[in-house]
Amino acid sequence: MAKDDLNYYQTFITVAPDSTATAGETPKARGTKPTKVQIEYELLSTNPYVYSQSELLFEVHIRHKGISKENMEAEEKAFFAKSHACLRASTLPKKLGWGMHFNEEGKIALYGIETPEYTQFSENRTGELKILPAMRSSRKK
Repeated sequence: MAKDDLNYYQTFITVAPDSTATAGETPKARGTKPTKVQIEYELLSTNPYVYSQSELLFEVHIRHKGISKENMEAEEKAFFAKSHACLRASTLPKKLGWGMHFNEEGKIALYGIETPEYTQFSENRTGELKILPAMRSSRKK
């Protein structure tokens, strides 16, 4: 999958319908190495509207794997040669109460489900956004 195919534009990913989160939660640490969701959260919460989905997925990959700058070009080719789950499958909107807004440039910012911005984006009163729910954690019965 080409990296250009991964990005959303003018889109809001809502918290999954089966999520029990009532507010955006910080991902909890497990072990000594940061998890992918912790890296996603750190990058998006400290850098709103800086990363597109493809940029974020690759940045999380290289940080999680500890890939050096010298191997970056080859690693990027290998990474984008494979398909990857979109951010609708991320733990942030699935379980932790975070909505993801993608602006017209495809750059992402996080909004907790308890915030006025989340409500505004999810209501989409202007009709400018495409609203997508995060993936459910379990299959609907």
